[in-house]
Amino acid sequence: MMKKVSLFLNGEKPSLAVDLAPSHSVYCVDGAYKHLQELKIIPDLLIGDFDSIESLPENVKYIHTPNQNFTDFEKALKIIIKHEFTHVDVFAANGLEQDHFLGNMSTALKYKNKLEIKFYDDRQSYYFIQKKTKLTHVKGKIISLFPFPKAKKVNSSGLKYPLRNLDLNMQKNKIGTRNKALKDTVAIEFKKGTILLFVQR
Repeated sequence: MMKKVSLFLNGEKPSLAVDLAPSHSVYCVDGAYKHLQELKIIPDLLIGDFDSIESLPENVKYIHTPNQNFTDFEKALKIIIKHEFTHVDVFAANGLEQDHFLGNMSTALKYKNKLEIKFYDDRQSYYFIQKKTKLTHVKGKIISLFPFPKAKKVNSSGLKYPLRNLDLNMQKNKIGTRNKALKDTVAIEFKKGTILLFVQR
């Protein structure tokens, strides 16, 4: 059974409307609380060492996580797993400092077999995909497949530039960026490796 939570990190605040399903829980790391205040969203749980927040809100539950051996994102994922969620929608994971963005992708890769983690910003959604993945309602959207760092025998259907048993390799500059969906449904398969998929919003 799917159990989903929306998680806000302390990256660039979304400027577009954030569509949160009423049934989803909302968690945030401490520095992201200001984003939710501006968006008029009250989180169900606040997580962090609270070095980026002046005072804790009285109406929000919180968990203090002072361990500096892990990022706020990873500490939040550990709690999310403990709370038995299966899916995480992550907002404000990019922008401001790109080393943080790459660190967040590395953390997502570490936990991709324990949780389905999808990231959202104003322009794209992005996530690590399974070896057989189907996208729906994507006609006309820009689709990018980024090997992380390699993917073997990649095939696709429904894209302007179809992939046929293609090996992608970031180190050799063989990547599948800036493709376009010609159909409403796009299928992607690969035999081995890891792909970070970007879909235009």
